[in-house]
Amino acid sequence: MTTTIPDPFAPVTLGPVTLRNRIIKAATSEGRSPKGLVTDDLIDFHLDFIRGGAGMTTVAYCCVSPEGASAPGQILMSEKSLPGLQRLTDAIHAEGGAISAQLGHAGMVASKKITGVTSMGPSKFVNPSSMEYCRAIRREEITMVIEQFGAAARIAVQAGFDAVELHFGHNYLPSSFLSPLLNRRKDDYGGSIENRSRFVREIAQRVREEVGDKIAVIAKISMDDGLPGSIWLNDSIRTAQLLDEDRNLDAIELTQGSSIIRQMYLFRGDVPVSDFAAVVKEPMKTGVRLFGKLALGSFPYKDLYMLDAARQFVPVMKHTKLILLGGITNRGHIDTGMREGFDFVAMGRGLLREPDLANRIREDSTVTSRCIHCNKCMYTVYGRTHCVMEPDDHHGAVPDRNSPYAVDRARLLPLSSVG
Repeated sequence: MTTTIPDPFAPVTLGPVTLRNRIIKAATSEGRSPKGLVTDDLIDFHLDFIRGGAGMTTVAYCCVSPEGASAPGQILMSEKSLPGLQRLTDAIHAEGGAISAQLGHAGMVASKKITGVTSMGPSKFVNPSSMEYCRAIRREEITMVIEQFGAAARIAVQAGFDAVELHFGHNYLPSSFLSPLLNRRKDDYGGSIENRSRFVREIAQRVREEVGDKIAVIAKISMDDGLPGSIWLNDSIRTAQLLDEDRNLDAIELTQGSSIIRQMYLFRGDVPVSDFAAVVKEPMKTGVRLFGKLALGSFPYKDLYMLDAARQFVPVMKHTKLILLGGITNRGHIDTGMREGFDFVAMGRGLLREPDLANRIREDSTVTSRCIHCNKCMYTVYGRTHCVMEPDDHHGAVPDRNSPYAVDRARLLPLSSVG
């Protein structure tokens, strides 16, 4: 019996929004808002993906608060950023595409060098990447952060976004609550997976209350984070099930990995240690050369490398659509995702390499991405994120060494932002 799969290039609904196809440009660090505001460069960056055929593009890591920033120059969802965000969404809509804003709070991944305040997480912790202390968040601050997500979602609606993506992955603040390794609280936000899931459920509920049926609400969730004793499938499936039962989300994008350590668990493939060492100062330079591969981890790449874990979530979802991420480079991979029960696919590095990849795959089913998974795009987060194979393209211009992104080269910035 032949199973009919949906046409990935036909229009499809995502909550209250209709997308022209099922291809989503995943959130990848951009480095094109050096003052925390939208620039023409940022608009052009996202226009390339829409003109290249993606149904929706995602603006990476829009902070819900100043202390929630994970890197310099990130857009803060505020009245000040609103005019630029409106210009961005108008440009995307003029090309027939849709656009999502990824909303995040870095939590223990944030650096005091960037935010000016001590980072916070569910419990006390020392970030092994930055060696910075993280304090335990107080109950009243949990409520405050939930409200910040709601306020950020309100800005997204005013700016004309079609969706928001709540970043519940990679051990940022919401994700860290889900981890039994990082969350050692004794109150009703710690202990059982039901308690550890309370924070993300409350964020999703507050955001839904704020946006209603005006825009779609997506959550990005780590299926497992690659840290022993931390988030793994049995717990993350339960979190997804609880979120599905709440019916506050239109879709869940499934991811893996951590921004704290062993970041290569998200990316897989080559570990560009020498390239990282070249862009940081001493003593970090020597440390990266000696211990970079150990700290970042080394995991082999294979196509569709998240599929085995992600397919475990398909039977659980009753109301919420699923987005498959990880190693999707051709039409066969997209069709496999559709056949397995996923509703959308998200592509990161492949579209950094070829922004028009979606159009090319639609026109010729034999096309495969030219991305070789060298992961050299990872260290470009210190400037303007780009594929190094396109050095003359405007995505690959040499970063300004005087930009705010260069001020903190003594430490590795979070790398999970190049999905």
